[in-house]
Amino acid sequence: MGILSNISGKQAVKIFQKFGYEPDHQTGSHIILYHKVRPTLSIPNHKELAAGLLRGLIRKSGMTVEEFLSAK
Repeated sequence: MGILSNISGKQAVKIFQKFGYEPDHQTGSHIILYHKVRPTLSIPNHKELAAGLLRGLIRKSGMTVEEFLSAK
């Protein structure tokens, strides 16, 4: 298993909130997170996120995987 496995959509939202993201709205199964200076993120509300998808969201937010996991 990789280091980004077994993280759900809700867990990812909680971690991103620690970095200043706020839930804006939900469209279908995707939670839209807003930040004043960082790009907007769309996180699927699934039981487990694919590692590549989560890595892409982390990269888009301007963080590193290590920073993201340290807030877990």
